[in-house]
Amino acid sequence: MTGNSRDDTDGSGGVSPLRRAGRRPVTSRYEIEHIALEMFSDHGFEHTTVDDVAIAAGIGRRTFFRYYASKNDVAWGAFDEQLVRMRAVLAAQPADLPVLEGIRRAVLEFNHVEPAEQPWHRRRLRLILGTPALQAHSTLRYAAWREVVADHVAQRRGEPASALVPQSVGHACLGVCLAAYERWLADDGTELSELLDSVFRSLIGGWSADLG
Repeated sequence: MTGNSRDDTDGSGGVSPLRRAGRRPVTSRYEIEHIALEMFSDHGFEHTTVDDVAIAAGIGRRTFFRYYASKNDVAWGAFDEQLVRMRAVLAAQPADLPVLEGIRRAVLEFNHVEPAEQPWHRRRLRLILGTPALQAHSTLRYAAWREVVADHVAQRRGEPASALVPQSVGHACLGVCLAAYERWLADDGTELSELLDSVFRSLIGGWSADLG
C-alpha cells in the first residue's frame, strides 16, 4: 500500500499497517476514509480492524470514533449529512414540478461526485454492494434513504409517509439507483450521473414503451 509498511498481523489476526516514520497524522475525514477503503480493498473488510485503520492514519481510537460510530460507518462516509442535504433539495423543488422529476434532480445532486473522488467512490460502492458483513447495516441506510423520498412524496400528496404510494415510490427509486450503481461498477467506461439520469427518465416516462 502506498506510503505504508505492514506487519502480517497485529497479534490478534487483523492486518496491522504501521505508519511510516515521520508521516503526519491525517487531519480530515476524507483522508481516513481513503486509507480505510484502500485497506478494505487490499485486505478485506472483515480482516481490517478499527485499530488497523487508526494506526495507518496515525490517529488514536478516540479520534476515529469521533468521526465514526463503527467500522461499518466508514464505508458510508458522510451519508447522514448527504441525506439532510437531499431533504433540503427536495423541499426546494417548485410546487408545480412533477414529483418524480423533483426526485430525479435530488438524486443526481445526492450522487454528484467530483472527478478526483470517483475512484474512491467506486471502491466505496463496490464495498457496500459486495460485502456480506455490511448488508445488515446497509439495510438500515437504505431504509433511511427511502424515508426521505417517501416523506417528500407524502407531503406532496397530502397523506402519511407510511401510505402505499409514498412507500412504493421510495422502493422504486432506490431500486433504479442500485441498478445504476451496479452497472457503473461493471463498466469503467460509463458515467454514474448519466446512468442515473437515464434510468430515472425511463422511470418517469414509464417502462411500457421500453419493454414492449
